[in-house]
Amino acid sequence: MGSIPKTLSVEELLTQSLDRHRETLSKVCADIHAHPELAYEEYRAHDTICDALTALGYKVTRHAYNLKTAFEVESGQGGAVLAYNAEYDALPGIGHACGHNLIATSSLAAFLATAEALVESGQPGRVRLLGTPAEEDGGGKVDLIQAGAYKDVDACLMGHPGPAGSELNNVILPRLMARSSVTITFKGKSAHAGNAPWQGLNALDAAVASYTGISMLRQQTPPSQRIHAIISKGGERPNIIPYLTEISLYARAEADAELQKTLKRIVECCEGGAKAAGCEVSFKWDNPYKELECSETLADIFDEKATSFGQAYARELPAVSGASTDQGNVSFEVPTLHPVFGIPTDSTDVGPHHPGFEHAAGQPGGFQAALEYAKTMSATGLEILSNQKLRQKMWAEHHERFGSA
Repeated sequence: MGSIPKTLSVEELLTQSLDRHRETLSKVCADIHAHPELAYEEYRAHDTICDALTALGYKVTRHAYNLKTAFEVESGQGGAVLAYNAEYDALPGIGHACGHNLIATSSLAAFLATAEALVESGQPGRVRLLGTPAEEDGGGKVDLIQAGAYKDVDACLMGHPGPAGSELNNVILPRLMARSSVTITFKGKSAHAGNAPWQGLNALDAAVASYTGISMLRQQTPPSQRIHAIISKGGERPNIIPYLTEISLYARAEADAELQKTLKRIVECCEGGAKAAGCEVSFKWDNPYKELECSETLADIFDEKATSFGQAYARELPAVSGASTDQGNVSFEVPTLHPVFGIPTDSTDVGPHHPGFEHAAGQPGGFQAALEYAKTMSATGLEILSNQKLRQKMWAEHHERFGSA
C-alpha cells in the first residue's frame, strides 16, 4: 500500500471515509430493513442505494444487465477491477431475517471507502459496486454472470452477517452448499368430490405420493445433504378433486456433482407419484447455486488486515454449513471472498431466517458491525488493486482449482 499518503495509515483513511458517510449509510440500512422486498421485487432498495450514490456524485447504471432491480456503479481509472456485491432482498413473512440490509450497507460502505482511497492515492484501479437481486430465491448473481457482469473483474468481495457468540461469528471461509430449487407442478382433472370423484384425476394425491417418496428417499441420502419441500398449492376446496397442485423443493449437497445424482432420484419420485395418480408432472428449475469456493489467497490478505485492525476471525467452520448462496457461482468465475461477520443478537440460538435475527439486523449493533466489516473488506480490496503479485497469485490458484477460462 505504498501509494497511500504516508501521513495517514490505511485504517485511518478508511475510518475517515466511513465516518464521513455514516449518516448516509445508516439511513440506507434502516430504510432497506424497514421496507423488506422479495426477490426481483426490490424496487425501493434499488432506488434507495442508487439515489444515495447519485447524491454523492457517482454515475449509476440503474436496472443494469436487463434486471429491473440490479444496478452498477464504478469509480477509478485503468488498472485492475474489484467488485463488491450488494444483496438486499428479504424473506416472506420474516423480512430481513437474513440481514441483507447489512450486506448492502457493508458493500456500499466498502465501495465508498475504496473509491475515495483510490482518489487520495492517485493509483490506477477501478472499484465497482454491483446490486445483485434475488439471492434468497431465484439467483440474481447467476443472471448477472450470464449477462457478463463479471467478465472483466479481477476479484469479487462481499460478506454476510451471522450471530455473534455462535460458530457463525467472524469466519473468513464459511463452507456453503450447492443448491437446486424447483417448482414441481402436477396436473390432473377436476370433478365433484362427493358426487362423482371417480371422474377426476387427483393432483393432490400425486403431490402427496411424491412428497412421501421424497421423504423416504432422505434415508438413502448422505448425512451432509438436505432435501426440504412444501406443498405450495394443494387444491381449492375439499369438494373439488384437485386438478392442479405444486411442490416447492430445495435440495442441497456439499458439491454440485453429488447434488445432481440426488436430483435425478427426486425427479423419479415425482414421476412415480404422478403416474400412480394418473396425472402429468412438470418441473420448473430456478438458477442452480454452486458450492462456495473462496480464494485461500484472498483469505490470507483479509486475515492480515483484520488482525492489524484488532479484529479476530476464525479461518473456517469445522463442518459444512447447511446454507447456500449464489455467490458460490461467482466464486467459480473469479477469485472470491465471502466471510461471515458477527452481529449482536439476544441469544446464540438466534440465527439467519429467525425472527430474532430480523430484529438484530435492524439494531445499531448490527449496523456498527457492518461498518467494521466494511473497513476490513475495503482494506483487502485496496491491497488487491495495488498488488499485482497478489493478483497473479490469486488467479494462479483460481486456474488450478477451476481450470483456465
